[in-house]
Amino acid sequence: MPRGGTADQPSEPIDWVTRAADDAIRHAGGQEALVHGLPEGRVVTCASGASPSGPIHLGNLREFLTPHFVAEELRRRGVAVRHLHSWDDFDRFRKVPAGVDASWAEHIGRPLSAVPDPWECHGSWAEHFKAPLREALVELGVEMVEVSQTEQYLAGAYTEQVLHAITHRDVIEEVLGKFRTKKAEPAPGSEQEAAALEDSVVEDDEPTAGAGSLARFPYRPYCRTCGRDTVDITAYDDESTDLSYTCTSCGDSHTTNVATQHEGKLVWKVDWPMRWAFEGVDFEPGGLDHSTPGSSYTVGKELVPRLFDFRAPSYVAYAFVGFAGMQKMSSSAGGVPTAADALRILEPPILRWLYARRQPKQAFDIDFGPEVVRLYDEWDSLARKAADPGKRDAQVLARERAVATSSAGTLPSPKVVVPFRLLSSVADVTAGSAELISRIVGDVGHAHDSVEDLEPRLGRAMTWMSEYVPASERTTVRETKDAERLASLTEDEELWLRQLLGRLPDRLELEETTALIYGVPKLARGMGLDDPPTDQVKADQKAFFGLLYHLLVDAERGPRLPTLFMALGAEKVRSLLTP
Repeated sequence: MPRGGTADQPSEPIDWVTRAADDAIRHAGGQEALVHGLPEGRVVTCASGASPSGPIHLGNLREFLTPHFVAEELRRRGVAVRHLHSWDDFDRFRKVPAGVDASWAEHIGRPLSAVPDPWECHGSWAEHFKAPLREALVELGVEMVEVSQTEQYLAGAYTEQVLHAITHRDVIEEVLGKFRTKKAEPAPGSEQEAAALEDSVVEDDEPTAGAGSLARFPYRPYCRTCGRDTVDITAYDDESTDLSYTCTSCGDSHTTNVATQHEGKLVWKVDWPMRWAFEGVDFEPGGLDHSTPGSSYTVGKELVPRLFDFRAPSYVAYAFVGFAGMQKMSSSAGGVPTAADALRILEPPILRWLYARRQPKQAFDIDFGPEVVRLYDEWDSLARKAADPGKRDAQVLARERAVATSSAGTLPSPKVVVPFRLLSSVADVTAGSAELISRIVGDVGHAHDSVEDLEPRLGRAMTWMSEYVPASERTTVRETKDAERLASLTEDEELWLRQLLGRLPDRLELEETTALIYGVPKLARGMGLDDPPTDQVKADQKAFFGLLYHLLVDAERGPRLPTLFMALGAEKVRSLLTP
């Protein structure tokens, strides 16, 4: 569909994904490629990268979803594209996090892929944190080609590029020297930036020995004896490519041949642009921290044409994703919520939508508290809007990107959509009985054939209510009547309960129950159930509702009273309200 619409053919909405896809095509084939297309056989590469040094939290998820959305848009246009993800599992293990035995400090400086899994459920530290993210991405419909940097380096895939970088280390020194500073750096916002900062600190702490100084060597081996990267390079022979070093951890000295023995890696600020050239990357996002003066993308953008005869990919910088309601969460090891955590309470399309609907540079929080209810309401409202073709805009386009993918098709959503607030409310007062919840929501007007028709939302509502809402905010139905309060009823309160119990049927229906609960104060003042309430009746209703909440759930408020009555059933209501 054309961007500029006509009376018969409305214009295609445009969002950040549209523009990023345009940039990727332009980057891959020039401005004319937007009109005439790319050469046959040309595959656009959208890249992402992450270091599996800990739980891959919802902030990191933006690294995966940003290129995913762009790749999906390119596929929609018929462009050959791949989403290439690099696992930076050859990065060093930097510190022992809380909750891990202090003895793991022995592994600091070793590759993440060589550090054992403290929980003994995966082959390495790196694999322990890759696995849950992979599972979540399948649920989210994200398909990508995965590359392990450990495997690439150890297989010698980058040997030619490594030797080239070492040979031209004077160029690297010149470029890095332009950005080097001895001022205090801000705290890194990503694992890659931590590596870059560490590299720059080493460089800044060394005397300015001139271009080609071994103190600023672009390649760092892991010690052959202890496996750590805590090495001082003592010599390098350009002709033989022999590199000599002494390990400051174990004290051993070795000589490695860079051309034939693959025992190390390029430092991050050289490694990243090297991979752009090696993989032919056309588009890649990065955190805002990568885009500041002297940071990875800024340096790489200048380094890659001079060193590897390539251009930096088109780039989207993304902002921080925060987490609200954390004290109510039971998150993964590491104390930060992951995609797997979020998918326990959010349907996959909704989690995707949170990232699709916002500009990458827009920071936002994902709230696991009461905001979840409002979020579901907003999502359902957008679905109703999307049903009208005349209302298709950027908001609807974001929803379209969220609900389906080229590989997974339409992602799971409930066959019968019941408001999340109703499901969670009923789950609250039924102690999470799926069958009872199903019966009640059917009684209140959401007809369905089976519990499965309510999934995956029903299970998420039950989980949210039982695990993410504090006990103090959940509804606890009284086990026995409050005899003391029933013995001290006022004359009006006695009349209200008498009118209610006298008219309460054995089989509760939502419409009749609602009319009765709201109508009791009207009956008490000689009015009919259908009469509009007066100001005095409204005041009586408020007092009556407060009495019912106290007698039924020992609280000042709770779920909507008709829903509460439906959940409890007439027999239980009578047992708690009869003096």
